[in-house]
Amino acid sequence: MALWDRLRGLEVAVEDVATERRSVEVSTQFTRVTTTVILSGGGETGRGEDVTYNAEDHEWFPTPVLGGRATLAELSAELDRLRLFEGEAKMQASSDYRRWAFESAALDLALRQNELSLGDALGLEYRPVRFVVSTRADAFAWLAHDPGLELKLDPETDWDRALMERLAATDRVRVLDFKAYYRGTGVDLAPDPRLYRTAAELFPEVVLEDASLEGECGAALRGEERRLSFDAPIHSVDDLLALPVTPGWLNIKPSRFGTLAPLLECIEHSRANGIQLYGGGQFELGVGRRHIQVLASLFYPDGPNDVAPSDYNTGEPRPGLPQSPLPAPSAGGF
Repeated sequence: MALWDRLRGLEVAVEDVATERRSVEVSTQFTRVTTTVILSGGGETGRGEDVTYNAEDHEWFPTPVLGGRATLAELSAELDRLRLFEGEAKMQASSDYRRWAFESAALDLALRQNELSLGDALGLEYRPVRFVVSTRADAFAWLAHDPGLELKLDPETDWDRALMERLAATDRVRVLDFKAYYRGTGVDLAPDPRLYRTAAELFPEVVLEDASLEGECGAALRGEERRLSFDAPIHSVDDLLALPVTPGWLNIKPSRFGTLAPLLECIEHSRANGIQLYGGGQFELGVGRRHIQVLASLFYPDGPNDVAPSDYNTGEPRPGLPQSPLPAPSAGGF
């Protein structure tokens, strides 16, 4: 039975819709803003988080009127007609991010009203979650504080061979994210065949994420397909099948899919075709972080999951931070 078929018939009743904004000042140039969608009914509350990156896109937010009892599939279809932004979103991907906030809140509410966890509904067992720490700060400082950390790093244009040799010597890097498919963000990285070639040589077991495969860049990574992973271009199984290679890995970020059906279809397709999975984070400030940890626990608990607790996103290395693996979830809902 397909995963979505195990959820689509859950009954859910929405009596009220509300939102709640959160923000964290990351630097003088960047304040992270997210909005939590809160759906209530039958004495229960479901929550989902909109991770749209542009703060100004959170100034206006839809509050649809959703009344009566429906199945989760029927509610999802109703939400497909929702106007998500007052005007044009600053980034095309933001429509999926906002749609996922409503979808995940609806799932959370449906599960709680039916006294289920997501694991119960899918017939799957929760397991402890291995996580890596994604940082653009000083990786060596993090490792000096905790030599056991596993890392996901974004190579920079100024990374030279000496630095990469030092990082490789730590044996703590698990994923290198080249961000070749990002456009108009503060983390865009122009494809660089020299960087790709050096990374492939010095990090022979590391997952290579979102590298361009065009021209010399593709030539630099020829033969490394088992280590290639994709994230930003993947919103459906069709996107996965359209890639010029069959990758060995895939980074699952549920908000990129917008709704549950394509998310679960992509997970099923990957598992059936030998593509290894791991979860990805998007600087969630609220319940969205738990959601990506729950999905990792059910589907890819042993992967190099970029789902570290939010404490790692703010502040310097310090005592008391949660350690990997995270305990298996135990509460109901999503």
